[in-house]
Amino acid sequence: MVSIRDVAKEAGVAISTVSKVLNHYPNVSENTRQKVNSAIEKLGFVPNSIASALSSKKTGRMALLLDVNRHVQKVDEIPMQYIVGAINRAKEINVDIITVFFTMIQEMNMEEIIRYFQSQSIEGLIICGLSKQDTILHKLIKSGKFKVVLIDAPVMSENTSSIHVDNMLAQYEVAKNFITETKSKKILYISGKKNGYVSDQRLQGMKKLAQESGLSLFTRVGNFSELEARKITMQYAKKKDAIICASDLMAIGAMKALIDMDIFRPVCGFDGIGLMGYAGKQMHTVRQDFQKIAATAVDELSRLMDGECGRDIIMPHELIRIQYLDVIS
Repeated sequence: MVSIRDVAKEAGVAISTVSKVLNHYPNVSENTRQKVNSAIEKLGFVPNSIASALSSKKTGRMALLLDVNRHVQKVDEIPMQYIVGAINRAKEINVDIITVFFTMIQEMNMEEIIRYFQSQSIEGLIICGLSKQDTILHKLIKSGKFKVVLIDAPVMSENTSSIHVDNMLAQYEVAKNFITETKSKKILYISGKKNGYVSDQRLQGMKKLAQESGLSLFTRVGNFSELEARKITMQYAKKKDAIICASDLMAIGAMKALIDMDIFRPVCGFDGIGLMGYAGKQMHTVRQDFQKIAATAVDELSRLMDGECGRDIIMPHELIRIQYLDVIS
């Protein structure tokens, strides 16, 4: 078995230097880091802690990559739901899985990311929150080095599957129910991220409804931020009949702004998070089962790692109204 001493000898560095590279210490030169990673790749070195973790598991580890939105004012429960769903399902099928946040790898180039995962015997990735601007991750997916399951990103290939709800349909349906009940015509729509996959699909749903129903649709980008939605609501809500938001967190921000402005406008959200029940008013929203989505992603990644081809999987959604009693009962 290849040891850390063998890696140090191959790279021409001290054992302590290899340890620093493995643990991603910042005070290691790029040249040294490259020499160590090249030696690791050449020798096929697997750290003892990882080898031990693998001994009782199926071969091939998984990594769950999450983009935690740093713009929100509350801890978003959606990433935690994904983590719980993925870990529980991985345990059930006896697969080892680790959690990695985008911020942990954002300073790495593609080769460094590949070595980072390969050094931990990662063979498959579940990526949540991929955007069109994540060019390094897109290159990583196209490289074919790993089997990949994307949550909420419509990218598919032989090695890559996509899992998502029908965001366009769900936005269309919940907004249609909402405007039918409220009789609203002048809509302030607070979208998610500019050029985001989910945001674009939900915006398409709103535009389709606006065209069919003769709505006056005024759109602003809220970046899935409670604070941004609050600012947008304070600026534009007075001249609109209702507010529809592409996420529940933004709907909460909008509702709190309306309360502070001492005006009433009905608000609609999307996602069905528990925090929505504390907004103060009953709201229309779309419920997604995030734990089930993550569990399905683990099963799908296991299927890909067994040699199957990528595919598109559409998960169910539910139109609901959520209020305080729903989250305490």
